[in-house]
Formats: sequence, structure tokens, C-alpha cells
Amino acid sequence: MGRLARRGVSMATLCTLSILLSLLVPTHTIRSPDCGGILTPAGLSYLAEVSKPHAETVLRQDLMAPPSPDPSLVSSSGNQINAVKVDEFSLTIIPDTGMRLSIDVDLDITPSPSTTKEMRLSIVADLHVEMNPEGNLELGTSTCKPTLEEVQSTDEIDSKSSGSSVDKEINVDKICLEVSKLLLFPNERLMSLAAPFPITPSCQVQYLPLAAPMYSEQGIIISLQTTFQVAGTAIPLPVSPVPFSMPEPASSSPSHLILAFSEHFYTSLFFALETAGAFNMTILSPLTTATLAQKITQMGFLFQEDLPVVLEAVTRSSPHVVLEEGEAILKLFLTAQIGARSSVFQRFLSVNVDVSARLHLSVTDTRMIISAAAIEDIELSLATSDVGPVLAALLEELFLPTIREEVPAHLNVILREGVFLPHIASFTYTNVNITIHKDYVLIPCNLQLEARTGKATILG
Repeated sequence: MGRLARRGVSMATLCTLSILLSLLVPTHTIRSPDCGGILTPAGLSYLAEVSKPHAETVLRQDLMAPPSPDPSLVSSSGNQINAVKVDEFSLTIIPDTGMRLSIDVDLDITPSPSTTKEMRLSIVADLHVEMNPEGNLELGTSTCKPTLEEVQSTDEIDSKSSGSSVDKEINVDKICLEVSKLLLFPNERLMSLAAPFPITPSCQVQYLPLAAPMYSEQGIIISLQTTFQVAGTAIPLPVSPVPFSMPEPASSSPSHLILAFSEHFYTSLFFALETAGAFNMTILSPLTTATLAQKITQMGFLFQEDLPVVLEAVTRSSPHVVLEEGEAILKLFLTAQIGARSSVFQRFLSVNVDVSARLHLSVTDTRMIISAAAIEDIELSLATSDVGPVLAALLEELFLPTIREEVPAHLNVILREGVFLPHIASFTYTNVNITIHKDYVLIPCNLQLEARTGKATILG
């Protein structure tokens, strides 16, 4: 499952995320963020690194396309582009504005059979991500400036005269119109961020952007609101009593991405699972009515034959999660109907069961794996009885060992598939460190582009 690591991120990074999330909270609680993330400059550099081969492929296809009756990128001058190589490809943040894409492309051009030119195409474009009317994030271009200059020619005498014709080889409008195609996260991928993901067969999670990202020196900041669906219907969630904010961290992190999840997120997750009936469970006790009659006299009068004893547990109030430094605790409130099972279920006791279970968090690919690592505390109290008074000590002696073993086992079966984290298609998470703080969980991680398989190629 991985271990919980105590690694902070930079003070400026978390302060910026905290300020953003807090600003979005006050007016409408139903539009409050409960999680968010920062794509750091290191993450942006990684996206540029993995986009470079893709950009070269796209430019090669466009610039080396054969002439046609209505050529888009190659003029009728006779100049032939023989090779296209992306030398530099970088993405940087422009605080408060967006991103700057800078590309240097080396071109090998043959204006005539006896002449070769090496040209340098430089593209500088300012990009930004906005929210469209449908609530999805879209990547757009605000400014774009391609320039073309000669690096070397085998025919120095004709270099100036032929240079003007080479300039015409590049359709500036065409390149700037499609410059976002050079990146690996075009709009198709950004839309996948808000796709619904399954938790259980009847429960789904969806992360909805609340606003366009903000840009600072610390990174690109996105605030998200989680919604849950049960049987295809969105459910109302408990309202967070305080805005999502985080204290100042101790040190910096080189991670590509920093995800943050509030205590409210985890409580909402378990509330959704409860709504889906995930915590209703049937537990077979090792006891029988005959063995219980040795401790509870009335059992012998109520049941004449020896029958297996079964506990049917349901939630009696909503579960919630408490986050403290270094630990996450799930508080689960159940009512167990205890009875004998023959052709029908015959209840003879009703017991309130309050469980506090320590949660263990880890990340596999793009899923957060949550498991009940240990039971911290269990309290049993008698609700109703058909076999007379039963002392709390006897209830614990008879049923506590079974409950202590079976409840976390049931939780782990429910949660074994994990909960998908916000992510865009074709990228997964590596080098993950999870740190649990008071009121929030921090997940610094690195991005990794998944290998292509079959037709699952990079979107352009």
C-alpha cells in the first residue's frame, strides 16, 4: 500500500492554492472547492519534454506535405522541405496570464537541385486555459509569432534572393491556428479531467473545475469540486463548515503535480458510499443460539433448536472522516440486528456499534487506494433486547471479536478498486508521497506519459 510520507511542499505553493480555494468559497457553498491541484514549473517542463517528439511529428506532416492544387503550407515556388527537427521546445508560466510556448525548428530546404538551405523556424505563442459555457477547460492561443531565418546555405550568392521565397513556404496563419496541436494536452484531454469515474458498480465520482486556472510563479492552479452519483443520480453532500485552506509547509518539493484533498472530500466520499448501501453488511457469527444460551438464559426459552447467529448491520447515521497530523480516522456508526437464521431471520438483539478505523492511503496509477488499516476503537451499546438485559461487558465478550475482524474486511472489499484521482487521459502518477495533515491530505507526485498501445495514440 505504500507508506505515509511526511514531505511538505513550498510555502508559496500551498499558500497560493489556499488563497485560490478560499476565494472561491464564500458565496455559494454548493460551489465550494473540496480539492485542487498545482501543476508546477517542473511538471510543465515534463509536459514540454514529452510533447517534443509529438510536435516534431505534427510539424513534419504539415511542413513536408506534398504540393496540392490548393497547398496550405507549401507554395508553388519549387522549394522542397526535406527535413524537420525540433531543436528546442519549452513551456513557461506567465504569472496572472497563462503559458508561453517557445519552439525552435531546424528545416532543411532544397530551393533547387544544386542548392541546400538550413533554416530556423521559431514559434513563440502565448497559451491560456479557459472555461467554456459547458464548464469544460479549453486550451487556446492568445498570441502567436512565427519567424524564419537562414542558418546556412550552399549557395551564398543566391541566399538573399531565395530567402524571400522560402519565407513563403510557411503559412503563418495555419501554424498559429493549430499551434495547440503541438502539445499533448489538447481539449480532448482536458475534457477527460471532468469525466465520471466508477468507485463501486453503483457509485461514481466526478471532479468539476470551478473556474479557469490561475497562474503564478509556483504553478498553474486548478480548483475542483467533487460530485458523487449513486445509481446515476447526483446526491447532495454534507456542507463543509469551513473553507478549504492549508497551513504553511516546511520545505519545497520538485514534484510535477501537487494534489490536495480536504477532510470534507473524504467525508463526502464515505457519505456517497453509505447512500449506495455499501456499508450494509451481513456477518456470520461463530456463535449459535445454544452457545449464547450458556451466557443469556432467555435464549434457551426463545429458541428450542440450535441455530446459527447472524449480525445484519446498517448505518444509523452518516460516517465521517477526521484528518489529523499523520493519520486519517473513519468514524462509522452502525446498528447491528443480531438474530438467528433458519428459514427466516429472527432478531433477538439490536446493538449500536461505533467504529473508529485508521485509514491507510496510497496511490496506484491514477487511483487513490483507501483501506482500513486498523481498528482504533469500537463501542457496543444495547439498543433493544428480546432476551432481557445484557450488560455491555457481555456484548463485547460475545460480539466484539467478530465485529473487529469483519467490519474492516468488509470496508476493504468495498474500497479495493480505489478512487480515481483527477487526471487527464494517457498520463499516470509516479513518485507519489502522501502526507496527512490536519484537515487535508497532500499528494505530491510526478507525471508519466503512458506508452502507446495499438491505436491508443497521442491525440493531436
